[in-house]
Amino acid sequence: MKISKIRYATLEELEKMPRFDLKSMPKKPKWYLQVLAWFLAIPETLITRMTIKKHGMKELRNKGYLLLCNHNSFFDFKMATRAIFPRSANYIVAIDGFINREKIMRNVGCIGKRKFVPDPSIIRQIDHSVNKNKSICMLYPEARYSLVGTRAILPESVGKMIKKYRFPVATLIAHGHHLHQPVWNLRKHNVKVHVDMTYLLSPEEIDNLSIQEINDIIKKAFYYNDYEYQLKEKIKIKDIYRAENLHKVLYKCPHCFSESSMKSKETILYCDHCHNTYHVDEYNQLHNLNGDTKFTMIPDWFEWERQEVRKEVENHQYETITEVFIDSLPNSTGFYRLGQGKLVHNHQGFTLSAMINGSEFKLEKPVLSKYGVHIEYEYFGKGDCVSLSTNNDTYYLFPVNQDVPISKYHFAAEELYIYEEKLNEARIHRQENDKTSHQADD
Repeated sequence: MKISKIRYATLEELEKMPRFDLKSMPKKPKWYLQVLAWFLAIPETLITRMTIKKHGMKELRNKGYLLLCNHNSFFDFKMATRAIFPRSANYIVAIDGFINREKIMRNVGCIGKRKFVPDPSIIRQIDHSVNKNKSICMLYPEARYSLVGTRAILPESVGKMIKKYRFPVATLIAHGHHLHQPVWNLRKHNVKVHVDMTYLLSPEEIDNLSIQEINDIIKKAFYYNDYEYQLKEKIKIKDIYRAENLHKVLYKCPHCFSESSMKSKETILYCDHCHNTYHVDEYNQLHNLNGDTKFTMIPDWFEWERQEVRKEVENHQYETITEVFIDSLPNSTGFYRLGQGKLVHNHQGFTLSAMINGSEFKLEKPVLSKYGVHIEYEYFGKGDCVSLSTNNDTYYLFPVNQDVPISKYHFAAEELYIYEEKLNEARIHRQENDKTSHQADD
């Protein structure tokens, strides 16, 4: 079934469907499929004039290890395939990547995962890949495409896993992939890309580091900014449609503060409310045609939007209530539309509720259960969406009103998590102090 096709199902029908197998151990890739993967990867990596610089990787030759990769576009997989040539790997892939091709995906060595859901099986699968298969296990810890070519939040659980299992760790950081094909504009641009592949942590080094130190080292290694890279390398993007859909990520006007009036066309980003207009030049620099340029760099505007959401969160003013179409992804056969419901997001987290064929449906995801959220733009022609997962299902939620700024969910989920985590830490600290005071009184 085509992913873009809308197929309806009732809750009763959905409950009877088999669920995606998240527990099976990864296979070593079939040799003929690996040859095919190399064949498919080479052309685009040549077109982008990709260069790869390896640091200390000879020590990992023929050894199993965990390879942490940044994530900007589907091209990442082709780049990684060439970077590790002639070796093969096990790739951790979101289950929507298995739709209509689960058998071939498993035979090429892929491991299925639902995004932003704790899953103990994934650790056993990584361990099997590294220590049993003696393979490279590729993990994208950002768990989604970068929206503006910069690092997303990295989960602390990565450091905990590495500390416990002592996997040798390498990183694969690409520069230019976002410019080549931004997630908000899938037109490919002829951009030179560069990749750094680094042996980051040995088991012996891991033994002498705390979890926090491991996470700090990974975070530092994951610094990248494609727009800084573009200026440094003097890369011109001459495509006259380079600003198309830029308003998907730069959704808030810095002049009138409207969140639903930004639009984009060809090389222009503009506000329909106050009519401030920006030109996006060949270096992706922003220029207000009226002279009042608030931001020249796309990531700077993006991070300002984060700060605006943070203010709402800290002042307890953040809440979004949106009518959505609900598509379920129980397995690799595709999506099933359940109907229409209401999505509420606030300090209690996400709450999805609906009445479907006379049956009540409700899904709750507390703030501290999700450090981030997965969003998509123009997902297979069905519109912008946000997805929520359980261990048994993934729900893609498409706002009925597509003017809803879907990127705001991206910021809000992260900022709510940070805010509530700080409150939780302060609460624990107070309890420990109270306990110490009582013991002193005794």
